[in-house]
Amino acid sequence: MNITIITIGKKTEQNLADSIKTYSDRISRYTPVSWILIPSEDKTSEGAAILKKINKGDFVVALDDKGKEMSTPDLASFIDKRMVSGDKNLVFVIGGAYGLDMAVVERANFVWSLSRLTFPHQLVRLILSETLYRAISVIKNEPYHH
Repeated sequence: MNITIITIGKKTEQNLADSIKTYSDRISRYTPVSWILIPSEDKTSEGAAILKKINKGDFVVALDDKGKEMSTPDLASFIDKRMVSGDKNLVFVIGGAYGLDMAVVERANFVWSLSRLTFPHQLVRLILSETLYRAISVIKNEPYHH
């Protein structure tokens, strides 16, 4: 299974980019991970650009504050089910400053909330990359989770 993370906004600030790369490299030991950066525009244009990057068979997870929250073990189970089900591409979508266009949310197979708190979307990139690595370490029975 491949993991793709689509995000809206500017290039990640260097101090965050280094940490994101570290976690992405760790994830890549188990499954390929790639990042797609789409420049900020209006919400509708961002939504259209996101949808162009998503293939028909992709399993899409939209990050949205109205989504379902999960614990780390829940996320590990969720990812493991995607792997076992034969999904080839698991796509996570991080919206821009004003959230995701409704067309993206409607296309999503699952809507996930990292937290009810509000975070800058550059920080969400780091939180997501670390959280995905932590969940994969649970799946692989590695000690990182603790």
